[in-house]
Amino acid sequence: MTDQAAPLLERFRDLLGGEDEDFPISLGEGGTPLVHARRLGAELGLERLHLKFEGTNPTGSFKDRGMVLAVNRAVTAGARAVVCASTGNTSASASAYAAAAGLPCHVILPAGKVARGKLAQALAAGARLVMVDGNFDAALDAVRRLGEEGAAVVVNSINPDRLAGQQTAAWEVVDALGRAPDALALPVGNAGNITAYWRGFRHYADAGRTPGARLPRMLGFQAEGAAPIVRGTPVEAPETVATAIRIGNPASWAGAVAARDESGGLIEAVSDDEILEAQSTIARLEGIFCEPASAASVAGVRRLAAQGRIGARETVVCVLTGHGLKDPDIVQGEEGSLRPIPPDLASVRDAMEL
Repeated sequence: MTDQAAPLLERFRDLLGGEDEDFPISLGEGGTPLVHARRLGAELGLERLHLKFEGTNPTGSFKDRGMVLAVNRAVTAGARAVVCASTGNTSASASAYAAAAGLPCHVILPAGKVARGKLAQALAAGARLVMVDGNFDAALDAVRRLGEEGAAVVVNSINPDRLAGQQTAAWEVVDALGRAPDALALPVGNAGNITAYWRGFRHYADAGRTPGARLPRMLGFQAEGAAPIVRGTPVEAPETVATAIRIGNPASWAGAVAARDESGGLIEAVSDDEILEAQSTIARLEGIFCEPASAASVAGVRRLAAQGRIGARETVVCVLTGHGLKDPDIVQGEEGSLRPIPPDLASVRDAMEL
């Protein structure tokens, strides 16, 4: 068991290979809650359903786990700047950690494909934004070339430090449960997270920190309009309301397939309607507001449970990768149905249907 009060990189220093490293930069990442979702579990027919809510990280998403390690090591290596391609969460995280390190942060954005809440975070932290006329994959290609030229350190998940840091979430799950879950479900976009979780579970077991050295089945879910791994071919123009996973050619494709196959798991697609229904249900039953992409994990598990492909007494963890305030546009659209009423008690009572 690790010291939960210590900063994330200090808690897992021995597993991250940083015994002699200095990790001066931290925004208090990690230590996110693992919620026993009793009401949601009852609706899905799962007694031991848990939600790992990564929306409580400093910038509101799981990206902070890998970013803190990538930026610390970039500073140690003498980086002059960091750069990333992003549909939103990576830009918010990179800009925050770069600001804490005193480094310029350059963000390459796909035109019109970024949630406003995430873009606001990057702007507030002083990131230098460049928008390209193309999708995320085109933006990432440009970033790769910049990294090869040495113009800046790339902090996308093609940077191995990003995936190394993201392993810490798997370690926290095992510590919180006292064992590995039977199955762990999460959204799949650029596929770095499912790759990192699987490596993390294996690493913890190999280090003797997982009772019984058991490993979970990895359950990955893509949006139907952005499901290249499910289709077996890149998607040239991915489309989904789940902006964080609107990616047509994942950088960690091979890692995701390895996680699926080695764990005896699966990667399937869920519809936008299923994603939005799951987002609403999570908030209504558990009080947790996650962004649409996050809800893909619950949407997928709901379908598997209905099909009898998950046992009622299995321990299942669904990863909610980001806070709902990161991508609020869908929910805010419901405000249009509200109409003002007179401010007297009778009118208010009638409106409340009391």
